[in-house]
Amino acid sequence: MKIKLAESLEIPEGIDCEFADKVITCKKGSVSLSRNINVPGIKVKIEGRTIHFIGEKTNKNEYKKVKSNIAHIKNLFQGLNEKFVYQLESANVHFPMTLKVANGRLEINNFLGEKTPRYAKILPNVTVDVKGAKITVSSNSKEAAGQVVSYIEAATKVRNRDRRVFQDGIYLTDKPRRKD
Repeated sequence: MKIKLAESLEIPEGIDCEFADKVITCKKGSVSLSRNINVPGIKVKIEGRTIHFIGEKTNKNEYKKVKSNIAHIKNLFQGLNEKFVYQLESANVHFPMTLKVANGRLEINNFLGEKTPRYAKILPNVTVDVKGAKITVSSNSKEAAGQVVSYIEAATKVRNRDRRVFQDGIYLTDKPRRKD
């Protein structure tokens, strides 16, 4: 069944948004975040302090995509106000691993006694702080910070060993919650 879709989202005070070439760019002070919005059949307009999503003949799939994009834009607004902070912790049972940030990546030495270091990529505009076994990943972009956390966890994945015995690795301990 085809229905008319009209969803809107208020832009908070102090945040400026522009929409051009299917990319929405939101700015607050010196921080700028952008997101690609490409939903066929849906028009996006910014009028005053409101973002409108309009579709003439839409179905439930387009409705779901619009709602997902609205959630992503809310994450942009939240990221402009404060950084998203993820906490990770390194656990080592067998060999003590050392962590350091260098050249845009996290270097993991002596993981399970390996002689060659493992690396996790750090995306631009993401800061990684290492204090002992605690790792803090923070960024204004929720997607970028979450992706770096994923890279770090994947770099220390144990393969071809019993996970009940070899529990070494870097694990997520705390992540940001949505404030709605």
